[in-house]
Amino acid sequence: MTERAAGEVSADRAPGSRGHRSRRKRPLRRIAVTLLVLLLAVPAGAFAWADGKLNSTVDLGGTPEERHRTGKGTNYLLVGSDSRAGLTDREKHDLHTGSAGGRRTDSMILLHTGAGGTTMVSLPRDSWLTVPAYTSPMTGKRHAPAKNKLNAAFALGGPKMLVNTIEHNTGLTIDHYVEVGFAGFVNLVDAVGGVPICLERALKDEKSGADLKKGCQTLDGTAALAFVRQRHQEKAGDLGRTRNQQKFLSALAHRAATPGTLLDPIALYSVLNAGLDTLVVDRDTGLLDLSSLFEAVRGVTAGHGKQLNVPVAAIGIPTSKGSAVLWDRGRAGRLFSALHDDRPVPVQDGPRR
Repeated sequence: MTERAAGEVSADRAPGSRGHRSRRKRPLRRIAVTLLVLLLAVPAGAFAWADGKLNSTVDLGGTPEERHRTGKGTNYLLVGSDSRAGLTDREKHDLHTGSAGGRRTDSMILLHTGAGGTTMVSLPRDSWLTVPAYTSPMTGKRHAPAKNKLNAAFALGGPKMLVNTIEHNTGLTIDHYVEVGFAGFVNLVDAVGGVPICLERALKDEKSGADLKKGCQTLDGTAALAFVRQRHQEKAGDLGRTRNQQKFLSALAHRAATPGTLLDPIALYSVLNAGLDTLVVDRDTGLLDLSSLFEAVRGVTAGHGKQLNVPVAAIGIPTSKGSAVLWDRGRAGRLFSALHDDRPVPVQDGPRR
């Protein structure tokens, strides 16, 4: 991939030139590990029950093959939404969720797995990108491509529009979409007994409700949600928040993978039930795919992978849609080119100032 604007995709990577799906090329070792975990921890009946609970309602416009997939490896899009489904009015108040209607993205992480290693790339929700042409599901009106914030794509057309926008701006194909709302996140953290995390400084933020001390501590669901949502106490704003989200996601995966959870049927049921109740995935994603995702995130926690933000040129850029984050065109292009070809990525993080 030649160096180009972060919002454009070269013709040789445009939709229509995509090759075979990478799932067939996954290393046998990963398949064996996944099956071993399932055989040890999830009896056949529980597996069938869990697979049946998956909310596989997201339509991405067909399978990756039908959408003319390109590139190597497997790409997951992990989305934390501000969906308040399943929350009582009291819980909304306690969690500082606000009263805004609709559903927006609170966090987005692109996870790539393959021969070139595992890479987690946070995509700031205020990223200033090109939103492809689309037809409004509400009005039926056709809209031309236009610049907007990344989270606006989700508000305009839901998961499908968000995936289309990310694919258009990165040249990658999203194989699996996984979304969890506020209630699901809180319940999952509580189901594993809280998540230990160490902070270099105390955090107090009225908007998110974060009130955390300096040092190591175990966060319950409510405190964890406040931690991953707060950004006003971060010097880098949204970029600082994305780093916190990656850090916490890795810690959560490590906590959920302890023998005390995997080998205890009651604990395992509690975790699966909490995780699947409000989890939303695309129609082509099953429990085995989520197992592979889980193993990949846990591997990053153990040091077998990279965690980074998309390369950024500047933050706080004034636009017609408010303050935005501008990607570094050259470095972002090289990053996504490496992921597309399943090569080790160049680790370059943060804005150039």
